[in-house]
Amino acid sequence: MEEKDISPEDSLMIIQTMIDKTKNTVADNSYYFLLWGWLVFAACIGQFVLKVIIKSPYHPLVWSVSFLGIVLSVLHGVKEGKRIRVRTYIDESLNYLWTSITISYILFGFAFARMGWENCYTFYMLLYAIGCYFTGKALKFPPLVWGAVGAWLLSITSFFAPFDYNIILCALAILISYIIPGHLLRMNYKKQL
Repeated sequence: MEEKDISPEDSLMIIQTMIDKTKNTVADNSYYFLLWGWLVFAACIGQFVLKVIIKSPYHPLVWSVSFLGIVLSVLHGVKEGKRIRVRTYIDESLNYLWTSITISYILFGFAFARMGWENCYTFYMLLYAIGCYFTGKALKFPPLVWGAVGAWLLSITSFFAPFDYNIILCALAILISYIIPGHLLRMNYKKQL
């Protein structure tokens, strides 16, 4: 094979092309941001209503909706797995990031089940922020970065709020870090098509 010298301009163009392809892939997969964003948002609001307004001891049961999210995610993943697409280094990095965050969500769930749920939303908001910040920076997509900053600020606020209001703070964090950026990603993707 023959090696060719690439100009700095060509190198930048190749990198930008890879970022654009990854952005399209993630925008195409905004399905996951929107699915999990809306499911978690609805569960937070549902738990708040059941716990604070109705005063039901069964308020944690709203999180059973997570099983629906898992099923829908798996089905969508299987369907998308049949499509042939180019995988970039950034795609792979984001896949590793979100896989590690998903594992962390699950492990935190086990830890909080044992230790108590008083601080769970603080840690979940921190995970939302980490994933969205890294994804936003990798894709050069500011709404994800700003959503992450908002989630971090809400996480700090949660230190000073009672558990009941941490539920609402978590819903707000999901709205600004997953739902709004997810819809903006989807809109950008549709524009590019």
